[in-house]
Amino acid sequence: MFKKIGPGVLVAAAFVGPGTVTACTIAGVQFGYSLLWAMLLSVIATIVLQEMSARLGIITQRGLADVIKSEIQNPVVKNIVIAIILSAIVVGNAAYEAGNVGGATLGLEAIFGSEYVFMYPMIVGACAFMLLNIGNYKILERVLVTLVLIMSLSFLVTAIITKPDVIEIFKGLLIPKVPKDGILTIIALVGTTVVPYNLFLHASLVSEKWKSKDDLKAVKRDTYISITIGGLVSMSIIISAITITSEEVKNVMDLAKGLQPLYGAAAKYFMGIGLFAAGITSAITAPLAAAYVVNSCFGWNASLKQFKFKVIWMLILGLGVLFMSLNIKPIEVIRFAQIANGILLPVIAIFLLWVVNRAAVMGSHKNTKLQNVIGVIIILLAIVLGAKSILKVTGIL
Repeated sequence: MFKKIGPGVLVAAAFVGPGTVTACTIAGVQFGYSLLWAMLLSVIATIVLQEMSARLGIITQRGLADVIKSEIQNPVVKNIVIAIILSAIVVGNAAYEAGNVGGATLGLEAIFGSEYVFMYPMIVGACAFMLLNIGNYKILERVLVTLVLIMSLSFLVTAIITKPDVIEIFKGLLIPKVPKDGILTIIALVGTTVVPYNLFLHASLVSEKWKSKDDLKAVKRDTYISITIGGLVSMSIIISAITITSEEVKNVMDLAKGLQPLYGAAAKYFMGIGLFAAGITSAITAPLAAAYVVNSCFGWNASLKQFKFKVIWMLILGLGVLFMSLNIKPIEVIRFAQIANGILLPVIAIFLLWVVNRAAVMGSHKNTKLQNVIGVIIILLAIVLGAKSILKVTGIL
């Protein structure tokens, strides 16, 4: 099983983090089944973009930032794009890392209680540090596969416990509706699923696991299955939240408390285990992605075990634990990161679509016409949602 499963699981682990869990919880509580279509659309868009990124990684055996540097000839444009990438990924991941650590902390609090809550961020940080410090891709992959399986089972069981209405689920998936005040939640669902840093992470990790073009079929299968599982987890959280009528539900632990009177203490523990797994997988993949991006942008060609590679992920992880332990809210940094990500996703999606159509780069493995049509639609959506996200952050929307 482990030989067949690869980087796709790490991508799923990265996008199903505390931000996704919170956005899905709010979507379920406030809008019921009516935004399931937005999650389905997000998953399809993620599969299309991540397949392009993974295909680029295995054919070129290079990271996405490496290809960007080599293919953009104009030095001014090249430097602007690299500056946007570095600021969005490195600064953004440092800001969001506190949320990842915080999510895992909430999970521990649900399982073990709040008596030692001050220690939980450091425990989460220590677990992430030990796994990253090993510097062995195979071990890291196996741990994250296990955590994703635990997370998936936890949230799927929680959804099944609530006995959802199957007909309403299909209606929510297949009939798009935009409820009043629902546009910002739709942006949040798409924004936490179609994640720019995953495009860089996937291309880099593919070349860690597979070295031959003959493995392209395995790469595609891994991408489709892993991201579909991630999407099912997100949908399970939305479905679990629907049974709660309280307007006081703001995050996943409020959801766990709301489920407890109806379904007993088991719901709280399943939710806690799922949230811990979601938090710690994102707490590992966010620093790892930042390190790969810096590695590519500066042309280091450093391995997982080299010191300068480790320094980057240590910095990201350390800032996350520090922000969470001292209860610092890096609001301005997060606002900047959201704006940078709103710009980065359309820019990278356009570049990705361009480069996977270049025969000089991809040879016979370039995009088909259907992939290009779907890619263009996704880019247009990314531009619209990116613009709305920036307007929301700046307070104009």
